Amino acid sequence: MNQTIPVDNGQPAEAKGARPPTPAVPPADAPRPPVPHARLQKRHKLIALSFLVVVILPVLISAWYLWVHAEDQYVSSVAFSVRKEESSPSIDLLGGITQLTGSAGTTDTDILYDFLRSEEIVARIDREIDLRSRFTKAWPGDPVFALAPGEPIERLARYWRRQVHVLYDTSTRLITIEVAAFTPEDALAIARATFDESSRTINRLSDIAREDATRFARNELAKTQDRLTAARQDLTAFRMRTQIVDPMADLAGQMGVLNSLQSQLAEALISLDTLRDKAQPRDQRIVQTEQKITAIRTRIAEERAKFGSAHTGESEESYALLVAEYERLAANKEFAETAFRSAQASYDAAIAEAQRQSRYLAAHVEPRLAEISTKPNRIGLLAGAFGVMLLIWSILLLIYYSIRDRR
Repeated sequence: MNQTIPVDNGQPAEAKGARPPTPAVPPADAPRPPVPHARLQKRHKLIALSFLVVVILPVLISAWYLWVHAEDQYVSSVAFSVRKEESSPSIDLLGGITQLTGSAGTTDTDILYDFLRSEEIVARIDREIDLRSRFTKAWPGDPVFALAPGEPIERLARYWRRQVHVLYDTSTRLITIEVAAFTPEDALAIARATFDESSRTINRLSDIAREDATRFARNELAKTQDRLTAARQDLTAFRMRTQIVDPMADLAGQMGVLNSLQSQLAEALISLDTLRDKAQPRDQRIVQTEQKITAIRTRIAEERAKFGSAHTGESEESYALLVAEYERLAANKEFAETAFRSAQASYDAAIAEAQRQSRYLAAHVEPRLAEISTKPNRIGLLAGAFGVMLLIWSILLLIYYSIRDRR
């Protein structure tokens, strides 16, 4: 019986069998074992079912509603801008031709844009053309796109903002309104009513601006008129109290009398000197001349005394004080008249400027009767519904796989 004798090649005994032999690596071109075929599992069926329920079914329901129940809507558009008529002074001198400028400013256009989206214009148009009945014509056949009857003004205004699109170009200050309704006649009527109400609003803004521009001038005119009336009344009371119409004219008359007496006194003195050279001291002519001179001097003294005081009924006032009071009252009256004339000119100028800068709406696109229906955009709404439902389904699928991978 043959036995196999191990051969000792000189290695230590510890090294024998300490490290297993390295397995042989198959060559790269060696054939691999076949991969088993993928089988449709239960979760795949649930994912497909969820896709049908979450995406396909809502899209089919939306398509059925859009093409069967959704009523056709017609759109009428109107576009306009707020303009201001302003005449230039240089052009006015050449013939009074007015110059049309652009928009009346940021404030007017912005206010009008906010007004077009407010409940106020909805309430006014509803009172004017019965807006509710026009928006509820498709009810109850189209409950999605039609307004339910009996809705409050808040929901009517919300539905208004859905049916009436206000486009505002901030660079050109142009406003475009697109009105959608269930009949072409209703869309046209709503568009015209919206433009008319916007025109009335701009007119109210113009009236307010005109009132603000003329209020200060009108108040100043009223103040100066009251001041002039008071000055005239004070002067009339002075004349009634002193019984002197014009103290300056009365003073001039008194000065004339005094000057005449001074002339007579000078002539009498000259006559007296002449008589004294030719007649005796006891001559009757000298005596009479001296008496005349005495009388003239007495009269002069009395006339001069009038400048110190004046009799006004039961009281006695200084004539100088009367003249000073009259001058003060006359100066007040003259100042009041000057201020009144200036205020009157300012008021007239403010009125002319306010009338010259009138605002109005200029429509460059008039509303017209629609011929075909353009709303609802069925294909666009259906595509949007498909995109939204697909996004929701994708998010739910990601959530499902995330929870599954964590288990």
